[in-house]
Amino acid sequence: MELSGEHTFAAPREQVWTFLLDPDTLQSCLPGCEELEVIGEEEYAATMKIGIGMIKGTFKGKVKISDKQEPSSYRMTIDGKGPQGQVSGDGVLELVEQDGGTLVKWSGDANVRGMLARIGSRVIKPAATSIVGQFFACLESKAAAAQ
Repeated sequence: MELSGEHTFAAPREQVWTFLLDPDTLQSCLPGCEELEVIGEEEYAATMKIGIGMIKGTFKGKVKISDKQEPSSYRMTIDGKGPQGQVSGDGVLELVEQDGGTLVKWSGDANVRGMLARIGSRVIKPAATSIVGQFFACLESKAAAAQ
C-alpha cells in the first residue's frame, strides 16, 4: 500500500530536521506512542497503541533511519507486530526550504499482514493519513513554540 503527503511548517528547515530526528519529540508527537527507546545508531524500539476501526492493540517494533542527507532527506524503515497483525514499510522524508518555512514531503510503501490486512486499505489508508496528520500538527505546534 502506497502512502504519501506533505506538510508545510512556518519554521526553518534545520529546526524541522532536528525535531524529526529527536526521540523525545517523536515520542510526544506520535499518536499512541508509549515508548521510543534508542537501541543503536539511528535505530529505535517503539511501543504504540493503535486502533483502526474495530481492531485495537499494542504494537512493538523497530524504526531505522538511513540515507541521511542533512538537512534535506532521510529514509525510514519500520517493522512491527502485535496480536492483530504485522506492519513493515519503507519511506522517505524530504525537507524543502520554502518562503522562510519548510515543506516536508513524505512517501512510502507499507506491507500489512494478519487481521489488519483483512480490513483492507480502504480503512487503513485513511487511518494512517490521520495519524500522520496528527503527528505533523503536534510537531508544528512544538516548532512554533520554539520560535
